[in-house]
Amino acid sequence: MNREVDELAADADAKQAVLGAFAALYPWMRSHYSRPVRDYASRVFKAPALKSEPEVRSRSLAKLLGTIRNAGERNGLSIEAVAQICGEFEKRRVLQTGPHLFLLLEPEAYYTHIFSLLGLSAQACSTYVSYAVSTVSLVERPRKGPGWFNVDGVPTNVFGLSRSRMIGYSLLTGPGSYRFELMPTEPNAEGDALTQLRGLLPRTPFERPAHAIKAANLMLWPKLFGSSFAFLQIDDEDVADLVADHLSDAGSWLRTRLLEHPKIASNILAGLDGLAAGPWSGWLARGTDFFWFYENGKRLPLRLVGGDLVQPATGMKVARFTVPDILERLADRSLIPNLLLIFLVLSILPGVRALGGSYQPLYYPLMRYIICRALEDAGVDEDLRRALAGDDVPGAWGHRVIECDDDPFKQFLVGETGVTSGLLDRFGDTPFAEACGSMTSFVTDPSWQELDRRLRQGMVAPTDAEWAFA
Repeated sequence: MNREVDELAADADAKQAVLGAFAALYPWMRSHYSRPVRDYASRVFKAPALKSEPEVRSRSLAKLLGTIRNAGERNGLSIEAVAQICGEFEKRRVLQTGPHLFLLLEPEAYYTHIFSLLGLSAQACSTYVSYAVSTVSLVERPRKGPGWFNVDGVPTNVFGLSRSRMIGYSLLTGPGSYRFELMPTEPNAEGDALTQLRGLLPRTPFERPAHAIKAANLMLWPKLFGSSFAFLQIDDEDVADLVADHLSDAGSWLRTRLLEHPKIASNILAGLDGLAAGPWSGWLARGTDFFWFYENGKRLPLRLVGGDLVQPATGMKVARFTVPDILERLADRSLIPNLLLIFLVLSILPGVRALGGSYQPLYYPLMRYIICRALEDAGVDEDLRRALAGDDVPGAWGHRVIECDDDPFKQFLVGETGVTSGLLDRFGDTPFAEACGSMTSFVTDPSWQELDRRLRQGMVAPTDAEWAFA
């Protein structure tokens, strides 16, 4: 019993350390800890104040709205729904970027969408755009990830893939034939729940796992969340098309600065290396240089060397770092933008607030610092740098804010799911510090433990230059 008490006390202390770190880095958050989580959701979904902006911002926002419009039309939304989504997004400029591309019934995705709907409803909005990362692996941990789903507590192989076709492979793996096979790991685990889940999902084959999950979520949304919110989910393929739109525009920032300016790209990479060698290390790694390379279903890193994107393991030149080569590779999906490039076109350039998970509140401000430092060192874009410095809460914690043990799929099977005013009230009225539960994804993470230590020892501080664009 004493051990259990000690463990509970340690968990509570670890959670308070995380909340204390948040309050140190984001002082405006502290006042929300004792208030209903609805207040916090309302704050992060509140539209940033209108102000004059540089031309690069309005141009980038127009391109993002075009991508949203194209995605809505491709997903079969009505002209009226697409127009409403674009109109509200242009006014609100807030994007949920936390969940990976999971089925909506996956608790990690479901409760984040509940949180988003709390914020949107508080702002009298009726449309919802969510960016879902699809460059992730089918398996992120043993029997965990988009390729797995628990049914009655039994891990179930979503696409029925062998281990050799799952480990190391991405949701953007393709082309192929992927179906919702839903194969449980335990014998005799077939039951009504699995039969009902199969009936909810598409039965047709898909070229990529990401396509299958996006199609399934379109079918699941009205069943789970009703018709009060028009829902649109975009992913890395949409962002690849958005990057291509930027690069096809001879006057776009991405083309004139990142690809054609002699210093910007190298300044950014040098800034990432410098960050990794300093006290803010561990949060923004140089995993790949601007793009991931997809070959035989696997995601591989690249390095920018002498104007070429090179695969470091083999030395193979994948593409020239030029507009024609990049456009060709984006079109055939052999190149996919990396996280830094994704946030450039989704958030930093168009001035959109990004809501994310346990790492994003740290790495996103550092991204903004790296971009601004690269521009400053090159002596360009002072207007964009001023705009970035003056952004109103450019990023915030918005994914897994609500931690709940209830299984959404079980609730669905007994008719208890569906976003009603009662369900939103249930979660929305819960105090913030209670709604976030034990904050498992934070307290078990060595990176957050190390951050707490560095803050307490003064190794990093919110007054540091690296934190100036938070």
